[in-house]
Amino acid sequence: MATAYAQVNPNLLRWARERADLTLAMLAKKLHTTEDNVDAWESGAKPITMRKAIELAEKTYVPFGFLFLHEQPKETLPIPDLRTVDSEPVRKPSAELRKVVQTTLTKQAWYKDYALEQAHSPLPFVGRFTTTTPVATIVDDMRQVLGVPPHPTRGSWEDYHKALIARIEAVGVLVIRQGHLGHHTKPLSVSEFRGFAIADPIAPVIFINLSDAPVARLFTLIHELAHIWIGQSGVSDGADTSHRQEEVLCNAVAAEFLVPGEEFRALWQPAEDWKENLGPLEAHFHVSQWVLARRALTLKFITADDYHRFIAWLKQQYDERERTGSGPSYYVTLKSQTSERLARAVLSETASGHVLLRDAGQLLGMKPDKIATFAKGYER
Repeated sequence: MATAYAQVNPNLLRWARERADLTLAMLAKKLHTTEDNVDAWESGAKPITMRKAIELAEKTYVPFGFLFLHEQPKETLPIPDLRTVDSEPVRKPSAELRKVVQTTLTKQAWYKDYALEQAHSPLPFVGRFTTTTPVATIVDDMRQVLGVPPHPTRGSWEDYHKALIARIEAVGVLVIRQGHLGHHTKPLSVSEFRGFAIADPIAPVIFINLSDAPVARLFTLIHELAHIWIGQSGVSDGADTSHRQEEVLCNAVAAEFLVPGEEFRALWQPAEDWKENLGPLEAHFHVSQWVLARRALTLKFITADDYHRFIAWLKQQYDERERTGSGPSYYVTLKSQTSERLARAVLSETASGHVLLRDAGQLLGMKPDKIATFAKGYER
């Protein structure tokens, strides 16, 4: 049988590799071939087989059809890019960020169709306010909708985080958490983005980058929830230096929601080392020390240098634990990352025969033969 070759544009093979931030050696390893072969494909000196071209497109997160274009396409994120560095727009989005946004939009579109078929009504809180609405008004409304007090009175910040995710899902928002695009792929970059929101009135979505330290994810969760409340979709980096109006507002909402300013001011004690406040405050507010340090910064109890040194130390502690610790099982990890609302809908439609196992696997991010075992975690 004759070998099938792909009549692709060699220049776009190089573009796809560079877009994915891969060297010749890195791509060659992913494709189980040699650097010389990759170099020859990119120069046009050697044709690439159809199978390898399809594999290359998958490994570089490029739509296969793009490789046949006459010139490289102009790409933009399908949702607004709200990230900034020193008040300037950041570099173009990585292939991984584009892929994770597109994958999430695919899940969101499926769930929206499902919700409409189930006659779900638009959620009244999506876009209820604007960027000019007072912070306190938004925070009060969020607490009322979610049914939560200003802060918990017992339990750890991890418990609070889980409880908030459950309540956010219960009111109709999908919460998706992911730290990479799959096994044997590099972690999603925290410096590039911490999360994003899709403010759709039928199927709103919050995405949290799990490559970030756990202590920081709670703030990101509420920051993105604020985006839902003001009806502003977008990718965020959670920077404390951002001057974009919507980012400043969502940071302020997250801070006040998690740590009410008036209460924080009353409890803060002057000390030789400001960090002596963190233990008592953590016991009172039941949020992480990362959140408390950020609140101390916004209320001007500490300097930006104090804050960034402390955050760097927390990140170092997290990285060391990640290197030495063992993680939970495959199914426990997958369930913790998957929106429960989305998972239950997909599993229900699969069980009724409306969704193929193959399609369910794509929506849930697993192989079809894993779905039956995964579904047992939702039995009740």
